Amino acid sequence: MSRVRILQKGVFACFEPGLKDADGQSVNAEVSAVAWDGRRLVMASDKDVPGDQRSPVFALDCVDGLPQPDSLQFYTADLIRTAEKYEDFALTAEGNHLIATTGFDRVDGQSAAMHHYNRLLIWPVGDPATPHLIADRKDEGVRSSVGLRDDLEAALGAPYYKVEGLAAIPGRDGADARLLFGIRELGQDHEHFDYVSRVVAAPYRMDGDALVFTGDFGVIYDFDPSRWDGVRFAVGLSSLEYDHASAWIYFLTSFEVTDDNGDEQVGAYLWALTLDDFLAGRDPELVQAEDGSPFEFANKAEGVAVLGDGRLFVVYDPDRALELEDEHPRDAREPHEAPYTLLALD
Repeated sequence: MSRVRILQKGVFACFEPGLKDADGQSVNAEVSAVAWDGRRLVMASDKDVPGDQRSPVFALDCVDGLPQPDSLQFYTADLIRTAEKYEDFALTAEGNHLIATTGFDRVDGQSAAMHHYNRLLIWPVGDPATPHLIADRKDEGVRSSVGLRDDLEAALGAPYYKVEGLAAIPGRDGADARLLFGIRELGQDHEHFDYVSRVVAAPYRMDGDALVFTGDFGVIYDFDPSRWDGVRFAVGLSSLEYDHASAWIYFLTSFEVTDDNGDEQVGAYLWALTLDDFLAGRDPELVQAEDGSPFEFANKAEGVAVLGDGRLFVVYDPDRALELEDEHPRDAREPHEAPYTLLALD
């Protein structure tokens, strides 16, 4: 079984201290996505970061697995800056482009008012100035990928779902590469759903800097984390990552529940399996701590990136909570800071 070692915990600044929104409230860092593009950690908040010169998507140089505080760069292209509720990033199978997805869980059937919650974007690595909108559609002046909702609904068989994972895997035997959408919530609507760990795949090809789907969407993988001893609460998929170097796939599944005593419990688990096992539908491994017990994050892990040396960089969405776990070197973070954990997997 795979075992994990915590190498370092810390925080990084997502914007300047003291930033306020239009109502005068402190803006809170809520990081929900991360990718390593070969030099930088590209991250996103699932909440707005106000200001034309800022964005919910930003990048930090990464040296020896650690984000560098003086290297913050916001990705301010209009399509990137105005999307809402980013959930995950992925490198294309070719490794030359970065793809970003929102949750695709909000839509207004009567207008385009919520279409910006439905965007799938792509841009060349290191060049976010001219992003392409995948499945580009314009309604009432709003550009989005909302048409992909029909493909996802047909694959999942339910009108409500939430995308929280994204990865791209190479094609085999001449087949096209495939984009993977990790599904966390599935049901009738946002109040009546189940947590799931399900993956929808769609074949694609690159046309210059644009991504074009070439076939139907379909469920390719599904597992039930509750079957594993040590998984304490109902969890749903919160991130999906493919390591192109090792051909391993990683899942994060997280929980946010109220226990029998009325206390809020948050945490997450890490899972791993080879691409061959994934394609064969075999169970993933529940990654263990050094003592052999299931490794459980003490916070709601929302994104995982594989660095060039195979180490894992994990980010969290703590919502508005500022207190950090007991094992963290600091007691609390500031609102503009986000926590991270650097891991080694044996």
